[in-house]
Amino acid sequence: MPILRLNAGPDGLALHGSPAAAVPVIRGAADGAGPVIVLIHGFKYDPADTTCSPHTLIFGTAPHHHKPGNVQWLRHLGFGTGDADEGLAIAFGWRARGNLWRAERSARAAGRHLANVITLIRHRAPDRPIHVISHSMGSEVIFEALNALPPHAIQRIITLSGATYASRAMSAMQSGAGQTAELFNVTSRENDVFDFMYERLTAPPLRGDRAMGNGVDLPNAVNIQLDCPRTLAALTRFGGHIAAPCRRMCHWSGYTRPGVLRFYGQALRHPECVRLEDMRQVLPGLPAPRWSRMFARPSFALALPMAQKTAS
Repeated sequence: MPILRLNAGPDGLALHGSPAAAVPVIRGAADGAGPVIVLIHGFKYDPADTTCSPHTLIFGTAPHHHKPGNVQWLRHLGFGTGDADEGLAIAFGWRARGNLWRAERSARAAGRHLANVITLIRHRAPDRPIHVISHSMGSEVIFEALNALPPHAIQRIITLSGATYASRAMSAMQSGAGQTAELFNVTSRENDVFDFMYERLTAPPLRGDRAMGNGVDLPNAVNIQLDCPRTLAALTRFGGHIAAPCRRMCHWSGYTRPGVLRFYGQALRHPECVRLEDMRQVLPGLPAPRWSRMFARPSFALALPMAQKTAS
């Protein structure tokens, strides 16, 4: 499986599990065919701790079911098929333990290291498309990287329940690299409690700012609300056959819901089949109001999983 495991820490970039210098390996890994897809984890993971390493729990090759959210990403995103052009996966680890303030600082430092990785690959393989998929506070990593990159450095960004303020996300997407990238802002009202806690524990860049789960309004972005029946129906036009939600509250549904990682793989590997302009035409513009799922009537909250069970 073509995968490069990198970690960003206080001493800079390092190969996970190897004392070899990172830069020559990154340059060598850039050779080949297919897209380069960067995978960025969120809060509470740490590649230096074997009990919570993202390289084992979500970026590994064996399933782990003992903790919520431990669904392996690689094979669902199309890696491990044996195809010569399946591309390169970069599993990007960073120190995301401790409190939110420490993790936020760590994420931004990791973003500057990620910008160096993308620059190395772009110089070595200028024609290979580079995409990024992140979860939770991993969005801080990619948005920080955008501010240090030139136009056309990255093609597509998928943020899953991004732990970033909307103004910061939009500012990064208006940078040179951001204006030439496309953003798929994957949200769900299942994440409302986590967005609310994020807003109460971290300082917003602007007064009254809210987490990007409430939506971003940009011409090169689309909001994808995964607990919206209209959204799920529309995504089938683009190969997105995604299971309906079964919880009122979940921080990991952006990648644990059956079928959803496969859809992201389709969007990253075949962007011509999942055009952002087409999605903007058929998807709701902004997500539903916060708490609309949490305080929905029980009959409504149960309708989607029951309908799914009947259909199966």
